Amino acid sequence: MQETRILVMDDEDIVRMVAGHMMNGLGYDAVFAENGEQALEKYSAAMKAGKPFAAVILDLTIRGGMGGKETVKRMAEIDPSVRAIVSSGYSADDILAHYGDHGFLAVLTKPYQIEELSRVLHEALRKV
Repeated sequence: MQETRILVMDDEDIVRMVAGHMMNGLGYDAVFAENGEQALEKYSAAMKAGKPFAAVILDLTIRGGMGGKETVKRMAEIDPSVRAIVSSGYSADDILAHYGDHGFLAVLTKPYQIEELSRVLHEALRKV
């Protein structure tokens, strides 16, 4: 059985580590990027290799790099059917309230809870 690969973009080591442990426990294979540039490289390479990611979780705000809003726009140029989830610890951001208008399928609030992570991933993977 092939593992479902999820790309996680976050600039904080601890968030990537915790997300990876939770995803592995849920049966997903997590791949990580620290910023939008890395995420785009990995997403594009996976598409070219014929092993696309089932979904991506993009942190909205990346210190010193490309954040989720710009990253999802560029990913949609590579793959119009990208299944993107926006992640943030700032619940007041307008993008979180209107995530669908920005190319995202769901919102994941930090700090992640495993039940919410599981629910959000299941929802995003089911959407067409």
